[in-house]
Amino acid sequence: MEFDPTLVHEWLRRSARRTPGKKALVYGQESWTYRRLDGWSDHFAETLADLGVRRSDRVAILTGNRPETVISLYGTLKAGGVFVTLDGNTKPPRLKYVLENSGAKVLVARANQANVVAEALQGLQADLRIVWLDTHEPIHDGVPNPGLTWESVFESPQGRSGQAGHGVNDALPRCIDVDLASLIYTSATTGDPKGVMSTHHNMISAARSIIQYIGNEPDDVILNALPLSFDYGLYQIIMAVMFGGTVVIEPSFVYLHNILHRIADEGVTGFPIVPTMVAMLLKMRDLNQYDLGHLRYMTNTGAALPVHHIRSLQRLLPHVKIFSMFGLTECKRVGYLEPDELDRRPGSVGKAMPNCEVAVVDEDGSEVRPGEIGELVIRGSNVMQGYWNDPEMTARVYHPGTYPASRWLYSGDYFRRDTEGFLYFLGRKDDMIKTRGERVSPKEVEYVVCEMEDVVEAAVVPVPDEILGQAIKVYLVCRTNSLEAKDVLRYCQAKLASFMVPKYVEFVAALPKTANGKINKRELQTVKGE
Repeated sequence: MEFDPTLVHEWLRRSARRTPGKKALVYGQESWTYRRLDGWSDHFAETLADLGVRRSDRVAILTGNRPETVISLYGTLKAGGVFVTLDGNTKPPRLKYVLENSGAKVLVARANQANVVAEALQGLQADLRIVWLDTHEPIHDGVPNPGLTWESVFESPQGRSGQAGHGVNDALPRCIDVDLASLIYTSATTGDPKGVMSTHHNMISAARSIIQYIGNEPDDVILNALPLSFDYGLYQIIMAVMFGGTVVIEPSFVYLHNILHRIADEGVTGFPIVPTMVAMLLKMRDLNQYDLGHLRYMTNTGAALPVHHIRSLQRLLPHVKIFSMFGLTECKRVGYLEPDELDRRPGSVGKAMPNCEVAVVDEDGSEVRPGEIGELVIRGSNVMQGYWNDPEMTARVYHPGTYPASRWLYSGDYFRRDTEGFLYFLGRKDDMIKTRGERVSPKEVEYVVCEMEDVVEAAVVPVPDEILGQAIKVYLVCRTNSLEAKDVLRYCQAKLASFMVPKYVEFVAALPKTANGKINKRELQTVKGE
């Protein structure tokens, strides 16, 4: 009898054993079988051990969306380490903070990131070893410890053949499922980034629940254009390796035309998206030129999709199941809406996913009645361990239950729940707008504005106001120049309560985005506020 693995990297070993010749990754014109991916990550694990990485040591990976990132993270786990994936366009201040905060022993970076790395390392008190990609020689300029090259790590026949790994576990640490597997640093729109600690058990539990409700099978092919530094993008790899599927990795979602061709060429069945990608899709004139017949499902999280966008997707892709979901890095995923429920309650993000429990509570922690607004709290094995090196913040967000594993994660998000238990996201607690003595959810205003035919994207932010306390301002991205501010205000007056109607309307060519594709409202407020 074979039992399910308890460590994240053991799932790679199992898939390599079961389907060694199957494609695990596709990147450009290159493909990686499970055997090859398993062998190269074994070899990298041995290299990390030679570099001094020991059980629970951290390895930072700066290489972006490419196969070397996947090899590095699985190699780190096999070496008993904790991987820290960073966006490939990370700036020096953030890189320095993460390297210092995590205490990383090794950094994997591209040669064209040398200047960023050198600047980040200035004044950093750490004995950091570096593995460089895309160069035949270690980089010395501005880097105190030049390290190795990827080429030299895999120059041996054993490393290149992908046959390493037979008996490799004998020389590497033995880990258990409560050991840390990853640190995922939050986007930090306010304050310093927080390193969310995930154990092997957390990651496997979260991935298993998502696989269960999506219904993934080994013949699924997922196209991932989301950053592997973003838990939504990262878990596309973790999940596919667990169910034995294939992931097509794209560097980004900027060139949507290329992505749609890839979906057709690779027979993609699953396409994880964020609202920014949907807005780009809806701007395209004719999707009929792309063969999307194999596409079985799309998932959305990161931010809720406006109802109008959901309706548009349903018309464009009637054969595709759309999963509207909600999650946060601290627990990976919270809930999802069954695709069959979209027509009945398109504004909902559904109910708790399998093996997860939620409640909507008031400031005293008591559950509120259906229809009332409260904070969403989450419990389950998907809830991560807390924030790295920050016990104070951990204590603020993770509240104890009746025994250690039953603690509740306080999301910081306002929700309401209907009489049937379906959840509706209203916004971050610190994003709510207080105007005319009322509390306004920016999301509710954005949903209404996005119903207007010409609107592609909307962002609602508060603006200081001497009389109202805070006034409501909406930024709009439109397909054409047909709308005027008075049209938007007239529409809002017909659809919203008077205190929810924006005072200001501004049309922009594009909205500022974070690396994860979310609208950066902090930038709108600081740069474009009234």
